[in-house]
Amino acid sequence: MKRVFPVLLLLVIYHHQIYSQSYTVIDSLKKEPISYATISFGNGNGLFADIDGVFKFSKERYKDIDSLYISSLGYKNLTVSTDKLPKNILLSQDVDQLQEVVIQAENLGKYKVKKQNSKIHNDYFRCWLPTVESEIAVFVPRSPSKPTKITSVYLPVKMETSNNSGKKQSFSTLFKMQFYKNDDGYPGKRISGEDIIFRITNKDKPNFELDISEYKVFIPKEGVFISIQVLGYTDKEGKLQHTKKYHEIETRKGIVKISTTFRPLLPFTDKIEENITFTRRVFFKNRTWQRFDKKYSTANNLIKTNHMNYGIGIKTREYEKSN
Repeated sequence: MKRVFPVLLLLVIYHHQIYSQSYTVIDSLKKEPISYATISFGNGNGLFADIDGVFKFSKERYKDIDSLYISSLGYKNLTVSTDKLPKNILLSQDVDQLQEVVIQAENLGKYKVKKQNSKIHNDYFRCWLPTVESEIAVFVPRSPSKPTKITSVYLPVKMETSNNSGKKQSFSTLFKMQFYKNDDGYPGKRISGEDIIFRITNKDKPNFELDISEYKVFIPKEGVFISIQVLGYTDKEGKLQHTKKYHEIETRKGIVKISTTFRPLLPFTDKIEENITFTRRVFFKNRTWQRFDKKYSTANNLIKTNHMNYGIGIKTREYEKSN
């Protein structure tokens, strides 16, 4: 019996090593890590690198994946075979994307502060369940003649309570916010700029305020789409954890990967008349946006009850000086 424990210990260590192979996405010129790069598996699944450009992958965990598709804003997409996966994955800068960055001067004189309230409720069954696969975008218009800067975005979130205790369940979740041009009523090309990475925990308020004033986000004349997507849970210091993003369920047709849902939940509302909310799968190659309405699905419970919009709010500075 004394020999059994060392053997079992070695097996546990070996098993842990198999599931803990780390890779780093790096800028080929600067030799610096690329934070939060997207790692697509080519089958609609995937994950994200952390702030240090590190992600974990193993053939033992994802036996059906033979290629990874690596992407990040400002870089050319890269396809890498999982049979020859280097520890350092180099991405080349995309000059065309980098040239699109536009810095708008903020010294525009007098302005009025305006606020559009978010739509909050506490109904679990009227909430979107966030996964790393989905990105949600909401359209925001602007005054056609006045430069308008977004200083804060208000995100409705639902904090769940533990069974019979009344206490909020503990979580710490990392999100990414992005902005897209209005392309004939649909989210178009992403507006270049720094990724806005933020964290929501169970200690935050249901009307979560994200201050983005330092990013100098101005709404184009045609309006803008504001999007959020989950990156995953974090540790106590706020660093993205390398946890598995899918549950494997055995069915008659084989093993099916079911996306993990993350907290907080996102309350959807029926208080907005127009369908201004869109969603897409972030790990598919075409990444096509779909309007979240009855054409999207007839079986979705949110759509059945007309809860078809994510009711974000914003605080803005509307400048008197015209463009």
